[in-house]
Amino acid sequence: MAKFEMRDLGLLSYYLGIEVEQQKGRILLKQPTYAKRILSQFEMTDCNATKYPMEPKAQFHKDMEEAPIDATEYRSIVGCLRYLLNTRPDLSYAVGMASRYMERPTAMHHKVVKQILSDLAGDLDGRKSTSGMAFYLNESLVSWNSQKKKTVALSSCDAEFMAATTAACQALWLRSLVSELTGMEPRSKGKIVIEFVNTGEQRADALTKALTEVKLAAMSQLLGVRDLESCQD
Repeated sequence: MAKFEMRDLGLLSYYLGIEVEQQKGRILLKQPTYAKRILSQFEMTDCNATKYPMEPKAQFHKDMEEAPIDATEYRSIVGCLRYLLNTRPDLSYAVGMASRYMERPTAMHHKVVKQILSDLAGDLDGRKSTSGMAFYLNESLVSWNSQKKKTVALSSCDAEFMAATTAACQALWLRSLVSELTGMEPRSKGKIVIEFVNTGEQRADALTKALTEVKLAAMSQLLGVRDLESCQD
C-alpha cells in the first residue's frame, strides 16, 4: 500500500467460485454454490445421491460400436467437474477417467459423469496405469495430481518407480518454489527421503483407482477433504 494505490477489502472470502472460510487455526476452501450450479445446469438437482463417484474396479474403454452421445454436453460436464477439483481432490481419479473419452463419448461414459454428479448430492485402451501424488506443507494439502502415465509399465514394480520419479521431480520443483517465496533455504541437505507407507494409510490411492465407500471416506479424510456440515461445529 506504500507503493501502489489499493484498498484493504479484509480477509478473502470468495475467489473465482471458491468460497474461503477463515476460522481460528484453519482455513476452509469449498465450492458448494458452484457444485449446486453444476447440478442445476445439467438437470441433476433431484438425482439419487451415491456414496462414491465411481464403481470400485470399474473399467472403461473406447466403444466404437455404440452410438456416440452429444460430445459438446459431455465435454461441458467434464470441464465443470475439473474446476471442482480445486477443492475435491477425492474426485480426481473419476474425473480424470471421464476426461479420456471426450473425443467420442458414448452412453457408457455419460453414465460415469452422471455418477460423479450424483456424488455431489485401469485403462483398457492403452494399458497405461494411473499415478497419483499429494504434497503437503505444514500438514496442509497444497498440490495433488492424478494422471495417466505416458508409457506402459512392464510390471507393478516398474510402475512404482515411474510414479516415484514423477513425484520426485514435482517435489523438487515445489521445494524450490517454497524456498523462493519464503526466502529461506531448506535446513536439511537431504532433498528426498523415501519412507514405507502402510497400505491403510496410502492416501494417494484415492487418486489412482476407484475405491469402495469406506476406503474412499478414509482416504478423503487423510487428504484433508471434510464434510461441510461437520466443519461448522
